[in-house]
Amino acid sequence: MSKPKRERSLPDNEAKAVARMLRVSPQKLNLVAQLIRGRKASAALADLAFSRKRIAVDVKKCLESAIANAENNHDLDVDALVVSEAHVGKGIVMKRFTPRGRGRSGRIFKPFAQLTIVVRQVEEASA
Repeated sequence: MSKPKRERSLPDNEAKAVARMLRVSPQKLNLVAQLIRGRKASAALADLAFSRKRIAVDVKKCLESAIANAENNHDLDVDALVVSEAHVGKGIVMKRFTPRGRGRSGRIFKPFAQLTIVVRQVEEASA
């Protein structure tokens, strides 16, 4: 006896991938996520490959995972995929201290973020 399967939260033409515990602030991660929102998956991969931001490597890895999920788990056409959502959430914050002058200490925050990418298969408009 096992639990019944949970209903799928996404429509049949979408696939999702989540990257958690990314060691970057959510604000910086959102700058890279803005690059790929609404773009075709192939164009988004090309943009991330040539981005100079350090976190673009992890975003590209998450996007490739979403594309692989769409192809292998949901039988979607890879060439017709569009990044429909790329949203960023806050994770934990590590707190560290550094010595300052006159015997005081200063706080250092080391934030983590998480990234959710949803790709959708769109039908090409026949013209």
